[in-house]
Amino acid sequence: MELPEMESMASAIGVSVSVLRFLLCFAATIPFSFFHRFVPGGPVARHLYAATTGAVLSYLSFGFSSNLHFLVPMFLGYASMVLCRKYCGIITFFLAFGYLIGCHVYYMSGDAWKEGGIDATGALMVITLKIISCAINYNDGLLKEEGLREAQKKNRLVKLPSLIEYIGYCLCCGSHFAGPVYEMKDYLEWTERKGIWKPTEKGSPPSPYWATFRAVLQATFCMGLYLYLVPHYPLSRFTEPVYQEWGFWKRLSYQYMSGFTARWKYYFIWSISEASIIISGLGFSGWTDSSPSKPRWDRAKNVDVLGVELAKSSVELPLVWNIQVSTWLRHYVYERLIQKGKKPGFFQLLATQTVSAVWHGLYPGYIIFFVQSAVMIAGSRVIYRWKQATQSDLFKKIFAFLNFAYTILVLNYSCVGFMVLSLHETLAAYGSVYYVGTVIPIALILLGKIIKPARSPRSKARKDQ
Repeated sequence: MELPEMESMASAIGVSVSVLRFLLCFAATIPFSFFHRFVPGGPVARHLYAATTGAVLSYLSFGFSSNLHFLVPMFLGYASMVLCRKYCGIITFFLAFGYLIGCHVYYMSGDAWKEGGIDATGALMVITLKIISCAINYNDGLLKEEGLREAQKKNRLVKLPSLIEYIGYCLCCGSHFAGPVYEMKDYLEWTERKGIWKPTEKGSPPSPYWATFRAVLQATFCMGLYLYLVPHYPLSRFTEPVYQEWGFWKRLSYQYMSGFTARWKYYFIWSISEASIIISGLGFSGWTDSSPSKPRWDRAKNVDVLGVELAKSSVELPLVWNIQVSTWLRHYVYERLIQKGKKPGFFQLLATQTVSAVWHGLYPGYIIFFVQSAVMIAGSRVIYRWKQATQSDLFKKIFAFLNFAYTILVLNYSCVGFMVLSLHETLAAYGSVYYVGTVIPIALILLGKIIKPARSPRSKARKDQ
């Protein structure tokens, strides 16, 4: 397609040419992933296909330099596994994150994204997590299974992946564009048709077409709703004089609607990624326990739309939003900061959210949002403890509703920082509603220290046992 045609198409849908090029390549991951299922020549050919198609789509989306950026942390991670297995996990963690932070600083991608541009740092973010998990799992392969968590036992790598396996894993069918993140061991078993992908007397794994269709249908709905809402709730409104003229409740409701609108863009992106991974077969994650059993396709699931919008508490949000990255953070940051024999506390939560913030970029809005989210979750836990302690069904319902309302309020207040990014705009938006979404969680945490609910008889009985 010639550039004038690209420009006319981009202007017709209200995006830049670079974003349109990315969207076309991103959508192309679905047919590319479909053909992966029929590549002849065994595992090696499938690894080559995964690596080549991923590199080609990256080149068409971002240019030649993107692949060079991907190669640097990929090489550093593989070299650490070859040269220093005993410490390869921690070495790769800091090297890969260090390179990602450098790219964040150099490109300042958030500014480009706000102005309708795009670059390769989003894809580099996903590859960084893959590289780190591969190295840590290879490091875990030295440890004895006794004392390891279930996730460590499942994902540990006893043998060093070959270079072609490693590259195929990192670039697989363009999945590095927006995720989802998955484990090297799962990728190898899928490519080699082992584990749950191994053909049995019942035949091959189930057909992915219906699940793929549902994901594409969801993506279409999400993009349609986003395109409808975004002209009515632009981020630029936060800096316009008219916003300052509004009253408190109208400002607060606009914050809610701007966050609600922005989320549909992410729902669209993740739905396309889900469709791509499902149709390749990698999205298959086993069978349900129901009778008759049904196939599960949640390996590629990155968001539960209703789970986010109707979350009963802030604690549920990491389980339904950016699910695979949240899982990665839990396995490779949160759980590994817990000292043996001790329970996790606010430190582990705050450290995990800080890593997530740095992974997204060094903008003040990101840092504030993720630190705020740690406080938000801690406040939600206080409400939950009060709910569990009361014996009255009426009060249980009241606390449940309060937690739901609290989550809606603080989530949409906090996410403004994630969207506007700059320190001045973030503080101005928060201040325009009197920092209500910061004051309430902190007040709840302090009240939780003062008003410690008595244990319910059931929890006392469990402790006595």
